[in-house]
Amino acid sequence: MVKGLMMLISEFANITGLSRDTVRFYVRLGLLTPARTDKGGRNPYQVFTLADAQVAEIIRVAQSLGMTLKEVSELLIERREKGIDGSRRIEIMQRQLERLETKEAELKAMTAFLHAKIDWLQGGKKGPQPPLSICACSVGHDEN
Repeated sequence: MVKGLMMLISEFANITGLSRDTVRFYVRLGLLTPARTDKGGRNPYQVFTLADAQVAEIIRVAQSLGMTLKEVSELLIERREKGIDGSRRIEIMQRQLERLETKEAELKAMTAFLHAKIDWLQGGKKGPQPPLSICACSVGHDEN
């Protein structure tokens, strides 16, 4: 692809793997900022570049790492306004890693609770029910 390649939404969606609705949603949120052309009358065409495709990839990776679109938006604003150097990238990744590790521990606790609850139910509810204290969730909160 040529660096200055300009794409309409259909081609951009195809290249990035996003749906057109998702692209439009990201534009509405200000995550993507395509240029507009003179064509289209009252509804000018939006044109996307490879730089927009890079932003789409950043959004996808950030979301896959558990970041919210609000957090992604804040990072993109920071990136546009002053850039993000290596130490800032490390800081962002370390913070997200801590969040994921916390989430991992919560998921392990929930999984352990569900295994214990299933075993208890399959065993005819003999003995004490698995305590909710092993789980930081409200799954199985009923007494039956």
